[in-house]
Amino acid sequence: MAAIDTGTEDLLADLDEGVLTLTLNRPAARNAMSDAMNQALGRQLAAAELDPAVRCVVLTGAGQGFCAGGDVKGMNERNAGPGGGPSIDEAIHRQRVNQRDTAGRLFKMPKPTLAALPGAAAGAGFSLALACDLRIMASTAFLTTAFAKVGLAGDYGGTYFLTQLIGSAKARELYFLSDRVSAEEALRLGLTNWVCEPEALAAKTREIALRLAQGPQVCFRYMKENLNRAMGGEVDDCLDLEVTHHVHSGRTDDHREAAKAFVEKRAPVFQGR
Repeated sequence: MAAIDTGTEDLLADLDEGVLTLTLNRPAARNAMSDAMNQALGRQLAAAELDPAVRCVVLTGAGQGFCAGGDVKGMNERNAGPGGGPSIDEAIHRQRVNQRDTAGRLFKMPKPTLAALPGAAAGAGFSLALACDLRIMASTAFLTTAFAKVGLAGDYGGTYFLTQLIGSAKARELYFLSDRVSAEEALRLGLTNWVCEPEALAAKTREIALRLAQGPQVCFRYMKENLNRAMGGEVDDCLDLEVTHHVHSGRTDDHREAAKAFVEKRAPVFQGR
């Protein structure tokens, strides 16, 4: 395992067997976001997207939580302080850039992304979890939009991701009322893929992440683009894109290796090309 310097203690990173694990690291604040955390997360995801050694990204939280979202205590301090700081237009632009660099990149990067939730994912933390391709939750974890309780409309793509996953009516209910969603209910709704006991979370996350890291990376890249476009594209566009990607992936070494392994009745060894 190789530890990576993220430039801040608020985000930890390590790379092991193709799995990049990014750990939100403010456990005393339930891993609430800080500017340092957000900027470092954006940098690490940008690097991971282009690094062939990274074949899967796991996003998790230190301690008993995943991410409480924005730092509401910090917001209150800023609200009570003197004026100044960036203008509203500057603030909007900065957050747009950071959201695309974090939630947007988790969703769009051509590699599998997995959120592992040891505890609560709230507000923007919930959004980050939803931005990942897959989610695994400890049975004691829960999800909540939380925004209405602090008078905010919501950010980091949660309205888009939640609507796509469970439909508009249920997404509106969860945003307007901000109720907690237990791990069991999240599994029923399709908001998580797996639920396990807290003590088994690390091992189960590792198992899934290694399966993804050892999979056919070129195929995954095309597959993810197909799936993302299917969420908002016209059916003919999706059909045409599938053909292009399917034929391209059929020319890869990974496909040839998989076909050979099938005939030889053994597990394929994918090389990502």
